[in-house]
Amino acid sequence: MAVAFAAGALLCGWAASADATPRVTVAVLPQVATVRELAREGLSPGLMSAGLGQVSAARTFVDISAGNRESPPSDAVPGLLRSTIERAGLGGGALRTVHVPLVALPRLVSTLRDDDLLIAFAAPPPSDNEALPIGIAGRGFDGDLTSDSTRTDGYVLSTDIAPTILRRLGLSVPDVMNGQPIRAEGSVDFAAIEDRATRMAEIPGRRAPVVIACLLAWIAIGFVVNRVIFGLRRVALAWLALAFAYMPSMLLIGAWLQPSAVAEGLLVGLGAAALAAITVRFAWGWRGLAIACGTTVIAYAIDVATGSELTKLSLLGPNPIFGARFYGIGNELEALIAVMVPVGVGAALSASPGSSRRAEMAFLIAGTLAALIFAAGRFGADVGAVIVLPVGAAVAVTVVGWGGGGSRRRVALAVIAAPLVGLAALALIDLVSGGNAHLTRSVLDAGGAGDLADVAERRLRLSAQDFGQAAGNPLFWVVVLGIAVAISQWRRIDAWLEPFPAARAGVIGACAAVPVGVLVNDSGATFLVLGSLALGATLAFAWAQAAANPQKSV
Repeated sequence: MAVAFAAGALLCGWAASADATPRVTVAVLPQVATVRELAREGLSPGLMSAGLGQVSAARTFVDISAGNRESPPSDAVPGLLRSTIERAGLGGGALRTVHVPLVALPRLVSTLRDDDLLIAFAAPPPSDNEALPIGIAGRGFDGDLTSDSTRTDGYVLSTDIAPTILRRLGLSVPDVMNGQPIRAEGSVDFAAIEDRATRMAEIPGRRAPVVIACLLAWIAIGFVVNRVIFGLRRVALAWLALAFAYMPSMLLIGAWLQPSAVAEGLLVGLGAAALAAITVRFAWGWRGLAIACGTTVIAYAIDVATGSELTKLSLLGPNPIFGARFYGIGNELEALIAVMVPVGVGAALSASPGSSRRAEMAFLIAGTLAALIFAAGRFGADVGAVIVLPVGAAVAVTVVGWGGGGSRRRVALAVIAAPLVGLAALALIDLVSGGNAHLTRSVLDAGGAGDLADVAERRLRLSAQDFGQAAGNPLFWVVVLGIAVAISQWRRIDAWLEPFPAARAGVIGACAAVPVGVLVNDSGATFLVLGSLALGATLAFAWAQAAANPQKSV
């Protein structure tokens, strides 16, 4: 009651002002506030990511005041919102912050005039894997909240509040603020926001168990078949590789159906296994791997290009609940696509042989299209894709173009030149289309070499943190051991691929793309694990083909 009386006194004093300047109220509500209650009080509803991962209430408020993430490494300036308003000479009356109960919301809404704005959100910190309910009332807000930071209906970031306030006050947003103004779109649908929040909260805890359980089940089945039915050894390994290639496609279906954890595990495990079995039966050989890789890559390309929600809500999509990525593809999916694009093209060419010129064009066209779709800000919005995919394509083209080998100098030049060309093309596309992706905000808008160096330093630190966390995961060390074994046995592996030059070129291209992806992404360990698993599945498939066609030459 005391808080309510205090808020009322503030509002009465404020109402007496005849200042024509828009006034913005930031109301902090009790933690029990819900999206549904905010919508019922006449506010445009949504959910707000409170920070990167699990953060304290103090950290959330600092992020709001800075319009940028304060979590290190960061160039956030705490209190920048208030100082910007004061430098503009608007004084303290332009922005007020109050802590009020839910019952005070109707009064706050009723006192809004002209361009006044009310921003209300539940007090941080949020519960585990959840976001804070937020609502905005004022001219122009009559639907669900969103922003260019998330490009997701019903979701905004804590860093979006400061730019929203400055825009309403008619002030320029400082470059150091990386939040984007909040807007309302469509009609109010709090039920859809709550359903999406439930799914997004499930993703972090469900991702690893579902994927790992499916992999272990497939490996166990393949091992049993390999040992018990000797004549099906190569079939078992080919089936295992195809099941892995189909897995991301089944995760898209899981995002569409949004079943329980057990049901999603069964859907992915049984669905990918069934598709792999059908492919082995009716499309044996490299054609089958081309179909599996093509199905996954094309499915995700269509999804991100059409602006669908499925990639966002799939277990291998971005990781929205931690506040890092809300749209496009994440590094997990990028690692798999970096392998599947060159490998899939090489497999298709091996199934339908042609001239080396045809193979070069196929690798080049597929790599370019995939890079633009998965990297462009309007689609996949993953800058790393425009580096790793051109590298994979360029190396494959180099290997094919020089008699299946290619000098080290040519390969090195391809690795260096391809991402530079890709980045230049992506920058032009984002500037023309207004993609406003990470590349534009953090690199193209950088103030100089010093700012670019800061961006690089932050990414290196984040990657180092990712490796530090991965070191405690047994799977990471299993993958490292597998890489060491593969390197020691590279001559034997190369012998499996030698009868299939195009497939060999695709595998070598993928082998170049994965380490480059580890270096340029801020989650290098995650990229290494998933990219290496995809390469391992490809090598298992190559062994199966070599065993089936020991004398075959393509």
